[in-house]
Amino acid sequence: MPVTASTPIELIDEVYGRLPERVEIGRERLGRGLSLAEKILFNHLADAEGQGLDRGHSYSELFPDRVAMQDATAQMALLQFMTAGLPQVAVPSTVHCDHLIQAYEGAARDLLAAEETNQEVYDFLRTVSAKYGLGFWKPGSGIIHQVVLEQYAFPGGMMIGTDSHTPNAGGLGMIAIGVGGADAVDVMVGQAFGVRWPKLIGVHLTGEMSGWTSAKDIILKVAEILTVKGGTGAIVEYFGPGTETISTTGKATVCNMGAEIGATTSLFPYDDAGALYLKSTGREAMADAASRVMEHLRPDDDVLSNPGACFDEVIEIDLSTLEPHINGPHTPDLARPVSKMGADAKENGWPLEISSALVGSCTNSSYEDITRAASLARQASAKGLTVKTPLLVTPGSERVRATIERDGLLADLEAIGATVLANACGPCIGQWKRDDVQEGDVNVIVNSYNRNFPKRNDGLASTLAFVTSPETVIAYALSGTLDFNPLTDSIDGVKLEPPVGEVIPSRGFESGEEGFLAPPADGSSVEVKVDPSSDRLQLLEPFPAWDGNDYIELPVLLKAQGKCTTDHISAAGKWLKFRGHLENICQNLFLGVVNAFTGQAGEGRCIVHGEVESFPDIARHAREADVSWVAVGDENYGEGSSREHAAMEPRYMNGKVIFARSFARIHDTNLKKQGMLGLTFSDPATYDEIREDDKISVLGLADLAPDTPVQCRITHADGSTVDFEATHTMSHEHIEWFKAGGALNVIRAKKGDS
Repeated sequence: MPVTASTPIELIDEVYGRLPERVEIGRERLGRGLSLAEKILFNHLADAEGQGLDRGHSYSELFPDRVAMQDATAQMALLQFMTAGLPQVAVPSTVHCDHLIQAYEGAARDLLAAEETNQEVYDFLRTVSAKYGLGFWKPGSGIIHQVVLEQYAFPGGMMIGTDSHTPNAGGLGMIAIGVGGADAVDVMVGQAFGVRWPKLIGVHLTGEMSGWTSAKDIILKVAEILTVKGGTGAIVEYFGPGTETISTTGKATVCNMGAEIGATTSLFPYDDAGALYLKSTGREAMADAASRVMEHLRPDDDVLSNPGACFDEVIEIDLSTLEPHINGPHTPDLARPVSKMGADAKENGWPLEISSALVGSCTNSSYEDITRAASLARQASAKGLTVKTPLLVTPGSERVRATIERDGLLADLEAIGATVLANACGPCIGQWKRDDVQEGDVNVIVNSYNRNFPKRNDGLASTLAFVTSPETVIAYALSGTLDFNPLTDSIDGVKLEPPVGEVIPSRGFESGEEGFLAPPADGSSVEVKVDPSSDRLQLLEPFPAWDGNDYIELPVLLKAQGKCTTDHISAAGKWLKFRGHLENICQNLFLGVVNAFTGQAGEGRCIVHGEVESFPDIARHAREADVSWVAVGDENYGEGSSREHAAMEPRYMNGKVIFARSFARIHDTNLKKQGMLGLTFSDPATYDEIREDDKISVLGLADLAPDTPVQCRITHADGSTVDFEATHTMSHEHIEWFKAGGALNVIRAKKGDS
């Protein structure tokens, strides 16, 4: 099936054609009605009649309809795909150039600078896409998740994407799951996508939002309730009458930020708002096809009447009473209503002055978001107000940018002092060149993004980032202080009226610059060049297979204290330029991790030389000396993005095992894909037993088996020992990956045999 700038109706007809039969199989097997998530899962199962259905335990094999990759993660994914020996991808796949554009001077200049700086990488992604049959979206086309929502997402479909915020497409009733590059390779070579049969969390929405409250406040509230790990292993499904009062892009906002609670994905039922959005984005045939199977694109009636029989947990939210929220700093689940922000800041000694305000990102850059923000800007401008802190605005796509420019909304924002950035991720992922503050300058930023870990937005640990809705960001930018409640307070004597917005532009969407390059019908003659001397790209060599021996007395390279997200393990920002070069990006390994033995970030005692060194240097010395090692994490190790570099780097540097009190889902899978062991302490208190100069053994690896604990031993420097158990989530297939040295080695072996 050719790859185009939209999802072919033939693919959708195929999915819908089998949907009624698959739904009936699911009802018969479960003996009840199905949630929307269950309907979509059954429709994409490799074996709908034989699949194990033990939630959180059974491994399922699914065949997604498509794959999407952003430019930072696509490099490593496609370098891996190139080693598989296939002439083209087996499912429709696209690459979106949105991560490598640094925000600094404004849209036009930043885009030109990115094209010049990243030409080698863009050329690689363009030619490798052409050779293997992928669609390519050029820099400036927009953020991957907004483009997918506008062009590819469809109700009842299933996709995977090499970005943790892929669930954005759940706003259109699609199961969309963020994965590492190796998972994407599996699907692109025609294999099934494996994931544990998920738990289900239902969020029952009643009432209707009004005034300052927006869809962003729903997920900020859910994050408070579930925390950053409460959704792990679960699909979050929103249902109830309140869902019908939310726009498609508002629903996408909620699903997008579901990544911050660890959810496998999130989704809403398909409804009239979804049909309106499809038609407004030129997909009338898709809307008509979905309407014909509408009954299967929503939960069954008995699920709605008795949700407790279907969902493992049900959360109730009354939209009519939901207040605007602002979450942070340092974690997206530290929530409070805006009415309490000023008091919280004073109590914690946080600066009240706001150093920057930022609107946009894949979470909040839709037409509706910008119209609500611009309505406040028009009020302010009419009263003579301008922003009291720099205000940066990022449109989500070229289609949105062209439309808001035509409708005067960019001019409204610029009139109060906003700077418009390129259609890209920008500061949300650390692609922000700041000149106004330095490391150590404690400062506050307020944004409409999704993730606010230390160093996330500007590379500075001293920046305190708070996440809220676009309209609330505008209010804070105009006031210049956290000690402000837009619902009650005035700015220089001006009381802002609540924002108003348009769900769909009354004059329709502009098409904007196309930005899409379709692959040729035959790409076999396309040459993909990787310069051996490049510092941006590096061809991959297979990781070595397991040697058949237990891991005996491996030194502890690090023990992490507190949060150890993928940003801590392998930072983004300036390091994005090395995402296609495994050896070079290893220079950032564990730089953000706080050493539990010293309280210092990014450094520890070398396991080879005994001197205090940076973690990347320690790992490099271990690799050079052929010293294998383990690392120890705390709760929810690997929380955050889908970047598989956080698993590939330890593997490349001779790491063998990561121990933790618990793991985030995507990172746990990424470790397996690369042939590393991710082991969870059976007793969380074992974490406290581990000392800096300890050595850890992992025993009985020849008998490694699903659902069977692994026996381990700590050997202290004085020779005393502590035996402990660790659990794992490996299936028989995952154990095969471990023994082979990684999932790709298994794929290569199978292709070689064929």
